[in-house]
Amino acid sequence: MRCVTDDPNVLAFPQAPEAIELRHLRAFVAVAEELNFGRAAERLYITQPALSRQIRALEALLGCELLRRSTHRVELTLAGEALLGRVLPVLREVDAAVSAVQSVGGELVGRVHRLWEPLVQAAASDADVQEQRTAYEKMLANFSLPPEVTVRAVTANGVSSLVVGQQPDDPPRLLHLHGGGYVIGSAFGYRPLAGALALAADTGVLVPDYRLAPEHPFPAAIEDAVSAYSWMLDRGIAPDEVTLSGDSSGGGLVMSVLLTLKQRGLPQPGGAVLMCPWVDLALNLRHDENIRRSAAAYLGGHSADDPVASPLGADLTDLPPLLIQAAVGDDRLQDGNALADHARRHGVDARLELYPVDAHVFHLFWPFLPEAAEALEAAGRFASDDRVREDRQAG
Repeated sequence: MRCVTDDPNVLAFPQAPEAIELRHLRAFVAVAEELNFGRAAERLYITQPALSRQIRALEALLGCELLRRSTHRVELTLAGEALLGRVLPVLREVDAAVSAVQSVGGELVGRVHRLWEPLVQAAASDADVQEQRTAYEKMLANFSLPPEVTVRAVTANGVSSLVVGQQPDDPPRLLHLHGGGYVIGSAFGYRPLAGALALAADTGVLVPDYRLAPEHPFPAAIEDAVSAYSWMLDRGIAPDEVTLSGDSSGGGLVMSVLLTLKQRGLPQPGGAVLMCPWVDLALNLRHDENIRRSAAAYLGGHSADDPVASPLGADLTDLPPLLIQAAVGDDRLQDGNALADHARRHGVDARLELYPVDAHVFHLFWPFLPEAAEALEAAGRFASDDRVREDRQAG
């Protein structure tokens, strides 16, 4: 055997690519099995343009066409057929390996459920509101404020609030509305989550102690949140430099604030992050009895059909970009899916991110849950993304 280096009849054999992403392979498999980009996009919970970009990236990396597209049909090329037959066993092995690792790491999810359990029990036993509030604060007290951030108290247009950040004297650019079914939760209890979010977004976070039901039903929480947002603008921050965020009912409250701003002709923020949002106060989607009680307490007799209260029935046209984060094992996943679909139908740039977690508002557990830390990093990038601001200005 001899090495041929200069023979013009010898062709260089290209190296195998080293950076094929699993998501691109999964995108290819979905299209290959469905032979339809629309159905494949729905199956993967992404948009068709995003799916097309992933397929094009894979084809560019491999240097060949895998799919032939026409107006009415999608076909596999010979290269596509060869890849499909070989990639399916690979993905099965990867999924098996992930399942094995998750079973070992199941203790993390178990820890999440153990932390939630006292509050779940309090709600199930018909404990009064004060007992539920105490149980929630005890659960939140399991986490510490990140050492890099500090906290200062402010009164934001009459609303008692906290500013959490590395430079708390600087005007905050992120407003977080805490969850708790509109009846429990506090700015104090949410300091750790706000601190993690402040680090991820590299800005201060304003957390208002908006008024809670049943003492202060709809629309008290909305009015407080709008006042806090106006306070941020009064500090000299441009609207499109502000991001609103909220978890669970706080996510629903964010949507109510955006719709209220729209009704009043006030400037919209640059974007909004919705963490496991609860947006179905009309209870058209499946919810348990605890959710019904929270909805009734918050509405206080007000119609659930009011689109400001139930944004799934609202005209969302002209709202800013939305980042919706949801857990695949959360019983409120339907809210996130429905909101993303509804927003897109009204021309809103709505991005839905799904995380393989079996817990509601998993973001709270960022100190030990990798998916939570990853979600907060994504939220921080979204909040600090200059392109979001430029898109709003161009619009």
